[in-house]
Amino acid sequence: MTTTMHIDEPPKAISDLALLGLMQLISPALPIGAFAWSQGLESSFELGWVNNEQELGDWLEGVLADGLTRCELPVLARLHTCWANSDSDGIAYWNDWIHANRESAELSDEDIRLGLALVRLLDSLDLQPRPEQGDAKFPKEPGYVTVFAWAAYQRHIPIRQTLLGFAWAWLENQLAAACKAMPLGHTAAQRLNEQLRPLLVIAVDTALMLTDDQLGPILPSLALGSAQHETQYSRLFRS
Repeated sequence: MTTTMHIDEPPKAISDLALLGLMQLISPALPIGAFAWSQGLESSFELGWVNNEQELGDWLEGVLADGLTRCELPVLARLHTCWANSDSDGIAYWNDWIHANRESAELSDEDIRLGLALVRLLDSLDLQPRPEQGDAKFPKEPGYVTVFAWAAYQRHIPIRQTLLGFAWAWLENQLAAACKAMPLGHTAAQRLNEQLRPLLVIAVDTALMLTDDQLGPILPSLALGSAQHETQYSRLFRS
């Protein structure tokens, strides 16, 4: 089961209320525990692959180009469309696809746990899907990308802004993790934020143009490092 993206449509404006809803979704204060995960970044510090500001920038740029651009972002767009079309089969397909592309136990566990935490939060806010009103259902084990897509659709956030927000949240989380786990000051983190911010736009532009058969992350070092992180003696993060 696959879906087709219609990227030739003009960008949709985002309402003030939807924008505020997006800001809530990507806030570090959102109580889903994202701060506990580094998405393999801590491994790069421990293994000596990333030691300073320059190397961190290079690492993040690579993960963005070969990871998010080819995996989370285009699939997030497809899931947003599936939710809009009440396409339960499509949602299940792309949810499973994301799970299949998590290359370590920790990366898989992170996706599932964050997804379930976001489901619980949406339940408490009475924002869960309502199949009796025509909404599609959550898959049996919804991942974070799948649930984020629902929350963005439910709040009338257009696809492009949904992807930009997701990418921004990823970058913020990675820089916060780096500030905790390596000698990186907050000013240096802001320099990297300024350096990488334009690349988020490029990543979204690229993700929206990819066809289904062009998808899939190309991050062998991150996968290997993440697998080694599972047995790392001392660590701050769960991935």
